[in-house]
Amino acid sequence: MEPGTRRHSEFRWLTITLLVIGLLADDASSVWKRREDKTKCPKVKGIRNFDISEFLGSWYIVQYYASSEEALAYRCMRAELSVSHENAEVTMNFTYSFTDDPINELLVGNITWKIPSPDLPAHWIHAELPYEGVYNTYVLDSDYKSWALLMHCAEKSKSPRYLSSFIMSREASLGANVISYLREKLPKYVCFDIISENKELPK
Repeated sequence: MEPGTRRHSEFRWLTITLLVIGLLADDASSVWKRREDKTKCPKVKGIRNFDISEFLGSWYIVQYYASSEEALAYRCMRAELSVSHENAEVTMNFTYSFTDDPINELLVGNITWKIPSPDLPAHWIHAELPYEGVYNTYVLDSDYKSWALLMHCAEKSKSPRYLSSFIMSREASLGANVISYLREKLPKYVCFDIISENKELPK
Protein backbone atom coordinates (compact mmCIF):
# COMPACT_ATOMS: atom_id res chain seq x y z
CA MET A 1 0.00 0.00 0.00
CA GLU A 2 1.34 3.41 -0.89
CA PRO A 3 2.10 5.81 2.01
CA GLY A 4 -0.51 8.33 0.83
CA THR A 5 -3.14 5.61 0.58
CA ARG A 6 -2.29 4.34 4.09
CA ARG A 7 -2.65 7.81 5.59
CA HIS A 8 -5.97 8.31 3.83
CA SER A 9 -7.25 4.94 5.15
CA GLU A 10 -6.11 5.73 8.71
CA PHE A 11 -7.79 9.14 8.57
CA ARG A 12 -11.04 7.56 7.34
CA TRP A 13 -11.05 4.99 10.17
CA LEU A 14 -10.27 7.71 12.72
CA THR A 15 -13.21 9.74 11.44
CA ILE A 16 -15.56 6.75 11.63
CA THR A 17 -14.35 5.91 15.16
CA LEU A 18 -14.94 9.46 16.41
CA LEU A 19 -18.39 9.48 14.81
CA VAL A 20 -19.33 6.20 16.53
CA ILE A 21 -18.05 7.49 19.89
CA GLY A 22 -20.11 10.66 19.45
CA LEU A 23 -23.25 8.69 18.66
CA LEU A 24 -22.73 6.42 21.68
CA ALA A 25 -22.23 9.45 23.94
CA ASP A 26 -25.46 11.02 22.64
CA ASP A 27 -27.31 7.76 23.25
CA ALA A 28 -25.93 7.51 26.78
CA SER A 29 -26.96 11.10 27.49
CA SER A 30 -30.46 10.41 26.18
CA VAL A 31 -30.77 7.30 28.35
CA TRP A 32 -29.66 9.29 31.42
CA LYS A 33 -32.20 11.98 30.73
CA ARG A 34 -34.96 9.44 30.22
CA ARG A 35 -34.08 7.74 33.49
CA GLU A 36 -34.37 10.90 35.57
CA ASP A 37 -37.45 10.43 37.74
CA LYS A 38 -39.12 13.81 38.01
CA THR A 39 -41.53 12.53 40.64
CA LYS A 40 -38.66 12.17 43.14
CA CYS A 41 -36.82 14.88 45.02
CA PRO A 42 -33.11 15.46 44.34
CA LYS A 43 -30.73 14.05 46.90
CA VAL A 44 -29.33 16.93 48.91
CA LYS A 45 -27.97 17.45 52.41
CA GLY A 46 -28.57 20.23 54.86
CA ILE A 47 -25.80 22.38 56.24
CA ARG A 48 -23.48 20.65 58.71
CA ASN A 49 -23.37 21.74 62.35
CA PHE A 50 -26.44 23.88 61.77
CA ASP A 51 -27.25 26.30 64.61
CA ILE A 52 -30.95 26.95 64.28
CA SER A 53 -30.95 29.61 67.01
CA GLU A 54 -28.61 31.75 64.88
CA PHE A 55 -30.83 31.23 61.84
CA LEU A 56 -34.06 32.58 63.36
CA GLY A 57 -35.42 36.10 62.94
CA SER A 58 -36.11 38.35 59.97
CA TRP A 59 -35.06 37.65 56.38
CA TYR A 60 -35.68 39.19 52.97
CA ILE A 61 -36.50 36.68 50.22
CA VAL A 62 -34.19 38.09 47.56
CA GLN A 63 -34.96 35.45 44.94
CA TYR A 64 -37.63 32.79 44.80
CA TYR A 65 -38.30 29.86 42.50
CA ALA A 66 -41.25 27.44 42.43
CA SER A 67 -41.68 24.79 39.75
CA SER A 68 -45.46 25.19 39.50
CA GLU A 69 -45.63 28.99 39.67
CA GLU A 70 -43.43 30.18 36.81
CA ALA A 71 -46.03 32.73 35.69
CA LEU A 72 -46.21 34.44 39.09
CA ALA A 73 -43.84 37.17 40.21
CA TYR A 74 -43.58 38.50 43.73
CA ARG A 75 -41.93 41.46 45.36
CA CYS A 76 -41.21 42.72 48.84
CA MET A 77 -41.07 39.22 50.28
CA ARG A 78 -40.18 39.12 53.96
CA ALA A 79 -39.98 36.18 56.32
CA GLU A 80 -39.83 35.80 60.08
CA LEU A 81 -38.59 32.46 61.41
CA SER A 82 -39.27 31.13 64.89
CA VAL A 83 -38.91 27.76 66.58
CA SER A 84 -40.87 25.82 69.17
CA HIS A 85 -38.39 23.63 71.02
CA GLU A 86 -41.17 21.82 72.87
CA ASN A 87 -42.75 20.60 69.62
CA ALA A 88 -39.55 20.56 67.53
CA GLU A 89 -41.25 22.83 64.98
CA VAL A 90 -40.06 25.71 62.82
CA THR A 91 -42.56 28.35 61.66
CA MET A 92 -42.08 30.87 58.88
CA ASN A 93 -44.48 33.80 58.76
CA PHE A 94 -44.09 35.72 55.53
CA THR A 95 -45.45 38.77 53.72
CA TYR A 96 -45.37 39.56 50.02
CA SER A 97 -47.03 41.41 47.15
CA PHE A 98 -47.56 40.57 43.48
CA THR A 99 -45.53 42.68 41.06
CA ASP A 100 -48.56 43.38 38.88
CA ASP A 101 -50.71 44.60 41.78
CA PRO A 102 -51.18 48.38 41.30
CA ILE A 103 -52.13 48.93 44.96
CA ASN A 104 -49.31 46.79 46.39
CA GLU A 105 -51.65 44.86 48.67
CA LEU A 106 -49.73 43.21 51.48
CA LEU A 107 -50.47 39.49 51.64
CA VAL A 108 -49.52 37.13 54.45
CA GLY A 109 -48.91 33.41 54.86
CA ASN A 110 -47.12 30.88 57.00
CA ILE A 111 -45.48 27.47 56.84
CA THR A 112 -44.76 25.13 59.73
CA TRP A 113 -42.23 22.31 59.64
CA LYS A 114 -41.31 19.49 61.98
CA ILE A 115 -37.66 18.76 62.74
CA PRO A 116 -37.70 14.95 62.45
CA SER A 117 -34.24 14.39 63.94
CA PRO A 118 -32.36 16.53 66.47
CA ASP A 119 -29.17 15.26 64.85
CA LEU A 120 -30.18 16.86 61.52
CA PRO A 121 -31.63 20.26 62.46
CA ALA A 122 -31.18 21.62 58.89
CA HIS A 123 -33.75 19.11 57.55
CA TRP A 124 -37.43 19.90 58.10
CA ILE A 125 -40.66 18.15 57.09
CA HIS A 126 -43.95 19.89 56.34
CA ALA A 127 -46.06 19.67 59.50
CA GLU A 128 -49.54 20.45 58.17
CA LEU A 129 -51.78 17.38 57.98
CA PRO A 130 -53.78 18.23 54.80
CA TYR A 131 -50.69 17.69 52.64
CA GLU A 132 -50.51 14.15 51.25
CA GLY A 133 -46.99 13.03 50.55
CA VAL A 134 -43.45 13.99 51.55
CA TYR A 135 -42.49 17.65 51.77
CA ASN A 136 -38.82 18.15 52.66
CA THR A 137 -37.07 21.43 53.33
CA TYR A 138 -33.31 21.78 53.65
CA VAL A 139 -31.18 24.69 54.79
CA LEU A 140 -28.43 24.15 52.22
CA ASP A 141 -26.14 26.93 53.40
CA SER A 142 -26.04 30.06 55.53
CA ASP A 143 -23.60 32.35 57.26
CA TYR A 144 -26.49 33.34 59.61
CA LYS A 145 -25.69 37.05 59.66
CA SER A 146 -26.02 37.89 55.95
CA TRP A 147 -27.40 35.19 53.63
CA ALA A 148 -29.09 31.78 53.48
CA LEU A 149 -30.31 29.22 50.97
CA LEU A 150 -33.40 27.04 51.45
CA MET A 151 -34.66 24.32 49.13
CA HIS A 152 -38.09 22.71 49.34
CA CYS A 153 -39.19 19.58 47.52
CA ALA A 154 -42.51 17.77 47.71
CA GLU A 155 -43.28 14.28 46.48
CA LYS A 156 -46.80 13.08 45.87
CA SER A 157 -47.90 9.76 44.44
CA LYS A 158 -48.16 9.78 40.61
CA SER A 159 -47.46 13.52 40.42
CA PRO A 160 -44.42 15.57 39.36
CA ARG A 161 -42.25 16.73 42.22
CA TYR A 162 -42.71 20.28 43.44
CA LEU A 163 -39.49 22.25 43.82
CA SER A 164 -39.03 25.66 45.32
CA SER A 165 -36.10 27.61 46.67
CA PHE A 166 -35.40 30.80 48.61
CA ILE A 167 -32.25 32.89 48.43
CA MET A 168 -32.49 34.98 51.58
CA SER A 169 -30.70 37.99 52.98
CA ARG A 170 -30.73 39.90 56.25
CA GLU A 171 -30.67 43.10 54.18
CA ALA A 172 -32.95 44.19 51.32
CA SER A 173 -30.34 43.29 48.70
CA LEU A 174 -27.56 40.77 48.22
CA GLY A 175 -24.37 40.99 46.18
CA ALA A 176 -24.35 39.37 42.74
CA ASN A 177 -21.31 37.27 43.70
CA VAL A 178 -23.14 35.83 46.72
CA ILE A 179 -26.25 35.07 44.66
CA SER A 180 -24.11 33.31 42.07
CA TYR A 181 -22.38 31.30 44.81
CA LEU A 182 -25.72 30.18 46.26
CA ARG A 183 -27.20 29.28 42.89
CA GLU A 184 -24.27 26.97 42.27
CA LYS A 185 -25.29 24.99 45.34
CA LEU A 186 -28.70 24.11 43.88
CA PRO A 187 -29.36 21.14 41.59
CA LYS A 188 -28.58 22.13 38.01
CA TYR A 189 -32.24 22.04 36.90
CA VAL A 190 -33.34 24.55 39.55
CA CYS A 191 -33.31 28.04 38.05
CA PHE A 192 -34.61 31.37 39.23
CA ASP A 193 -37.36 32.92 37.13
CA ILE A 194 -39.09 34.75 39.97
CA ILE A 195 -37.31 37.70 41.53
CA SER A 196 -38.42 39.46 44.67
CA GLU A 197 -37.96 43.21 44.36
CA ASN A 198 -37.51 44.24 47.96
CA LYS A 199 -39.15 47.60 48.33
CA GLU A 200 -41.05 48.76 51.36
CA LEU A 201 -44.79 48.13 51.17
CA PRO A 202 -47.29 50.62 52.51
CA LYS A 203 -48.25 49.93 56.12
